[in-house]
Amino acid sequence: MITVSTMEVRRNIGDLLNRVSLRGDEYLVARKGKPLAVVMPVEKAESIQRAARLRLNDWLAKPNAVGTDAEALALANAARHAARRGK
Repeated sequence: MITVSTMEVRRNIGDLLNRVSLRGDEYLVARKGKPLAVVMPVEKAESIQRAARLRLNDWLAKPNAVGTDAEALALANAARHAARRGK
């Protein structure tokens, strides 16, 4: 993964997006040395989401994966929040 500053992104956004789209490059965008975001091909982001869903399904299929109603509600709320952020 290539680290770029926010200023580099501002100056070269078109070039960076072409590299991501055509070559599959991945960029870590940082401000003052702190990571802010990752720019990656859509296909890779979708595959990461699919893998996360599969792992969650495997985890939930285990007996006693969720011990109490409060834990189940917290898990459902976290999933709902994550889904809304993705839209």
